[in-house]
Amino acid sequence: MVFGKERLRRARFAVAAVFCVHGAVTGSFATRIPWIQDHAGVSAGQLGLALAFPALGASAAMPLAGAVSHRFGARAALRGLLALWTLSLVLPALAPGVYTLCGTLFVYGATAGMSDVAMNALGVEVENRLDKSIMSGLHGMWSAGALIGSACGTLAAHLGVDARVHHLVAALVLTALGLVFCQGVLDLRSAPDEEPPPRFALPPRSALVIGAIGFCGVFAEGASLDWSAVYLRDELDASAGLAAASTTAFALTMAVARLVGDRVVDRFGAVRTVRAGGAAATAGGLLVVSAPHPAVAMAGFGLIGLGVAVVVPLAFAAAGRSGPNPSQAIAGVATITYTSGLIAPSAIGGVADATSLTVSFGLVTLLTFGLVLGAGVLRTAGRTSDPASTAKTARTPH
Repeated sequence: MVFGKERLRRARFAVAAVFCVHGAVTGSFATRIPWIQDHAGVSAGQLGLALAFPALGASAAMPLAGAVSHRFGARAALRGLLALWTLSLVLPALAPGVYTLCGTLFVYGATAGMSDVAMNALGVEVENRLDKSIMSGLHGMWSAGALIGSACGTLAAHLGVDARVHHLVAALVLTALGLVFCQGVLDLRSAPDEEPPPRFALPPRSALVIGAIGFCGVFAEGASLDWSAVYLRDELDASAGLAAASTTAFALTMAVARLVGDRVVDRFGAVRTVRAGGAAATAGGLLVVSAPHPAVAMAGFGLIGLGVAVVVPLAFAAAGRSGPNPSQAIAGVATITYTSGLIAPSAIGGVADATSLTVSFGLVTLLTFGLVLGAGVLRTAGRTSDPASTAKTARTPH
């Protein structure tokens, strides 16, 4: 199916809005975690266990998204999966204890993962048909949505609004917006004689190789987001306010870099962009581990954020062009990156307990250098300017 340029532009804006909605759910949830912990009556250790379940749910459910898209078509699949994700926001705040909290977070993560893969595959399809990079900007819109959701959640918490009420209102609003925005995405359908994808399948080899790059980027991202403030406080004796500011600065750096990253990718290509980003992140890691002053470490964390910002978007884009079954490849890369995000915070803590946080971020620095060495795996056959030839590239989106 061939779409005109105006239709593709509308589809680009529509999928960007979907990314924003998806991010807003995450931001809304994250700001009310303290309320949820108190309501469920769980300890810090039990909360840490429960917070592993979203990634477990996502990893378990993402392989199902291909079958859903094959059966119902791209637009209907995204509409339904996104609605399940936005509505699942109400569940964690209702949990009365640790077991129900784990269960609700598993469902929350499962719907997050399936809708995540669906919107990324549609983003890759639009990128291929437009013949220019848009994935970095789409992930920048996700970051913008997360910031909006967290700002609203912060306000609700400040006003003392019950999280059950806050999340119910947010879920209804975001569900309505998601349904509206999904109307503008491409309505791709599988050919009548096309064999449906397996419900569960191991990721193809291409996804494992590309996913390794995503793993390095997400590990550095998760470690910096969760531990930068602790690093400044414990290793450099920074004040609580300055330590918290380092996390905010890191998040903003990533969001801005993603929003402008498409222009860089179109100018220099994915491989050179990731290599340069990996070099910047490695330099940032070296600044962090050798910093004599909090300001130097903050600059280092900023460089890490700048360097890894476009890695995940480009990994998804490369997966979508890596073989005959792009939806399976995208699901594989998504599973690997979710796993990296799951283990990074605990791995940093474990290494820090055995040695120090400085050694932990030495490990992060080694992984960012892996981006320099491994960026070549993102060199695929590339996009084609012929829309008809890309019609089969991601017909079954995740």
